[in-house]
Amino acid sequence: KNIKKFKLHPVQILSLGFAIVILIGAILLSLPISSVDNNYTNFLDALFTSTSAVCVTGLITIDTGTYWNAFGQCVILMLIEIGGLGFMSLTTFIAVLLGKKITLRDRLIMQEAMNTFKIEGLIKMLQYVLGFTIIIQLAGAVLLSTQFIPQLGLSKGIFFSIFHSVSAFCNAGFDLNGNFNSLTGYANNSIILLTLSFLIIIGGLGFTVIIELYNFQKKKKLSINSKIVLLVTGTVIIIGTILMLCFEYKNPETLGMMNAKDKLLNAYFAAVTPRTAGFNSISTDSMSMAGKFITIILMFIGGSPGSTAGGLKTT
Repeated sequence: KNIKKFKLHPVQILSLGFAIVILIGAILLSLPISSVDNNYTNFLDALFTSTSAVCVTGLITIDTGTYWNAFGQCVILMLIEIGGLGFMSLTTFIAVLLGKKITLRDRLIMQEAMNTFKIEGLIKMLQYVLGFTIIIQLAGAVLLSTQFIPQLGLSKGIFFSIFHSVSAFCNAGFDLNGNFNSLTGYANNSIILLTLSFLIIIGGLGFTVIIELYNFQKKKKLSINSKIVLLVTGTVIIIGTILMLCFEYKNPETLGMMNAKDKLLNAYFAAVTPRTAGFNSISTDSMSMAGKFITIILMFIGGSPGSTAGGLKTT
């Protein structure tokens, strides 16, 4: 009787689920099979990396590109995808594929996970979300592969393209470029920076907004939430770009030595990525105090409700 009385609230189930995913990820990353030198990894570093990946934060204590081998990087990639989309979304989708019945309790947990106001049409929405996610991530990977494959070769170039596409869409900020350099080596590559920035923005809009935009031609209207999300997102990106351009324009360690096109491109990227992702194409450490302050504000604002992004939220 006591066991039957003990029922977890949807929020508690979600919290417990994420904690279990983080712990499993930490255990896998701590094993010799995950590191380049085939040695055990300090469990605290493995736990931090797993937490950062699942919570799509992007902070690291160990260099992702040089310390982890292909298996370890694949574990991180899966943790990012689970964290970005939500483990409940993935488990429910698998249950649907297997033909299992989705109970009311499952739908209530899904409602909490996806931050929606109603449970009606949740499963259909989930199918839209996962289908859209796969299409966008594959499209991003294809665009990135045009740059990574010529530089790194076929197999490594494809893996780099998929990893960075998923990391950007899920607003995780993990990269494989090594030596904690993030994207500073691609500061003049407009295809890579624009592709990643679009993935970051789309992932940070929120799935309900994306679905409303998809159905806009039929319904010809957007909810108040979607209008605010689009307005604030656009405004923050434009103002952030202008301020970054002003504050870093003459800084020789960031934008100062670039041509006009690259200055605008990197100022735009510096305005997009801190809000939700965590990549950087110019040295954050070398920014002026004003540039760092704007970065802090953008990080504080973050993305939108029901998205892969964190922060206070645009609404």
